[in-house]
Amino acid sequence: MILEGLNPYLHTPESFISKGIFPIQQAQELYNGMGILNASHYTNYPPLNQLCFVIASLFAGNSILGSAIVMRLIIIAADFGTLFFGKKLLEKLNIPIHHIFWYILNPFIIIELTGNLHFESVMIFFLIWGLYLFKIGRWKTAAVILACSISVKLIPLIFLPLFFQKLGWKKSILFYAIIGLTTILFFTPFISSGLLSNYTQTVALWFQEFEFNASLYYIAREIGYLFRGYNEIHIIGKIIPVLVVLFVLFMAFLKKNKTTLELVSNMLIVLSFYYFTSTTVHPWYIATLLIISVFTKYKFPLVWSFAVILSYLAYTNTNNTETLWVITLEYVLVYSVFFWEVFIKKATKMVA
Repeated sequence: MILEGLNPYLHTPESFISKGIFPIQQAQELYNGMGILNASHYTNYPPLNQLCFVIASLFAGNSILGSAIVMRLIIIAADFGTLFFGKKLLEKLNIPIHHIFWYILNPFIIIELTGNLHFESVMIFFLIWGLYLFKIGRWKTAAVILACSISVKLIPLIFLPLFFQKLGWKKSILFYAIIGLTTILFFTPFISSGLLSNYTQTVALWFQEFEFNASLYYIAREIGYLFRGYNEIHIIGKIIPVLVVLFVLFMAFLKKNKTTLELVSNMLIVLSFYYFTSTTVHPWYIATLLIISVFTKYKFPLVWSFAVILSYLAYTNTNNTETLWVITLEYVLVYSVFFWEVFIKKATKMVA
């Protein structure tokens, strides 16, 4: 769409197809492939993710297969970048460098990200690069690179408050200003009156409309059915962001984040809390947890990277309906290892 001079944040695929307008070649084929659910919403892909699509179109022209190949090459290149900076960060943290292969050679990563073309790989590349730069003291450059990560996928935003303790007030102000200004700079070509409303409208769907492979939310939903007789996702979906923000602030100001190891460990806990409470946990979301866990002592994301495969069974059912006992099995495995590592094992060491 960008190559056709269109702002992707102002139009939905359905807005064209319903009027018989085909802004790009093979538009109807792409529309049929994405389905009415995705076609009726504005894009949630940030600017650098859009740039990847532009690059694919430039090299592949009007070929869907060619575009897929180019995008896959971008993702593979990002994985090599993650391998490079991941090993360097592990060395700085005095952690065995072979730990990076828990991510790079994980079948889940190869199938879900490289195979299914999820750009978490590119976001993760910038995230790990940024953490490495932060570790070696180049925090201003790290701020720019972290902004690049945010401009591929928004999820690194949740980590930003955790940097405050290590930086202090003066450095933090400049650090966050660099991230904010760089991110705004990336959005500048798309600025319009409808950008903010359309984008926030789409992001809100992940809290108040979509449901998939959730854990604590499904329990809250069942309680709503029991006492109110209907799905209260619109209420629960408004509470979840508040809980997440409060938890992030708690971890940022009341937990130690003075060292890089403490920072990365708390990043893992914060993101885990977000996914534990989320209404939607697609399998590829776990990739970010997995890469962060490489730099910590925790292994529950590694368990989750295999257990999350159970969620694919939903696609074998009519209308892609989920089987709750399968979801229960997945989270029993994940929560068991999580509580063992985070609470029980830690308490045992303290007693000893």
